[in-house]
Amino acid sequence: SNSNFVLELDFEPFNASFPRPSMSKSIGNGVQFLNRHLSSKLFQDKESLYPLLNFLKAHNYKGTTMMLNDRIQSLRGLQSSLRKAEEYLLSVPQDTPYSEFNHRFQELDLEKGWGDTAKRVLDTLHLLLDLLEAPDPANLEKFLGTIPMMFNVVILSPHGYFAQSNVLGYPDTGGQVVYILDQVRALENEMLLRIKQQGLDITPKILIVTRLLPDAAGTTCGQRLEKVIGTEHTDIIRVPFRNENGILRKWISRFDVWPYLETYTEDVSSEIMKEMQAKPDLIIGNYSDGNLVATLLAHKLGVTQCTIAHALEKTKYPNSDIYLDKFDSQYHFSCQFTADLIAMNHIDFIITSTFQE
Repeated sequence: SNSNFVLELDFEPFNASFPRPSMSKSIGNGVQFLNRHLSSKLFQDKESLYPLLNFLKAHNYKGTTMMLNDRIQSLRGLQSSLRKAEEYLLSVPQDTPYSEFNHRFQELDLEKGWGDTAKRVLDTLHLLLDLLEAPDPANLEKFLGTIPMMFNVVILSPHGYFAQSNVLGYPDTGGQVVYILDQVRALENEMLLRIKQQGLDITPKILIVTRLLPDAAGTTCGQRLEKVIGTEHTDIIRVPFRNENGILRKWISRFDVWPYLETYTEDVSSEIMKEMQAKPDLIIGNYSDGNLVATLLAHKLGVTQCTIAHALEKTKYPNSDIYLDKFDSQYHFSCQFTADLIAMNHIDFIITSTFQE
């Protein structure tokens, strides 16, 4: 095939030994379930902790090393550095900023990212020391939550008129626009807070990726880049659909977007790399078309993917299976259901809001 995206079927997950939640009370507690499983595998013996050590050593942002540098070669060496750091931190005031003991930490082969004050750094050190001594799922979850990893986020919503004014009531718009604009404001505030608490001076970036509509008069949908009101580091970036005949200038229904999405993914990939000057740390998809683009993009760039399953097409159209032959040429349900299946089986985690979803 000459295509950049070839469908690959991997049947191994159906036989995977990974445990699955079987009780309804597990719904909403996926993180705890995963951490119980992960901690049981990580801590079978001391050797099992080396993946964690290697991850902390390899962790960096745009070439800036975080957490540990590569002079720490063993778990014994890590524990020794942590104990010396603990002893030092107990001798200084708890509100001492990290910048005042940065050099001391580097002498101990520890880098930025542990926290912004002596107290927060000490809390993080204690979490890791506890894990090395007596593994526990709750501590593992807390420790992983303190590691700085989210700086660049991409949120995909390709169809519809996506703008901050004059679009409500237009086709394929509505609640999705309001939902995502609220989401990015909350997400930016959370990212800024965590980055500050981690003692870093990194500027985060969030991009909402949607479709450019050159002929969308009276709206900003023909504008490539638009700052999101109420944010400092979040933009809407619009990329046009195109085919061999050039750019598609007018709106088309979300039921008809499927032939454009692979080319669109390639164009989006180059646009976000140009805008961020880095790969995103997380890609979030919305709706069937956005989830498919997110899947292709995450696979191409090798980054973590999340799907928000707030509109699975099959649950919205309960008779679509029975009348597939009758309606498929108009609504392309087969494309939608296949896109949902591909996305749901590829992603790293799913966020849902109802039991049905």
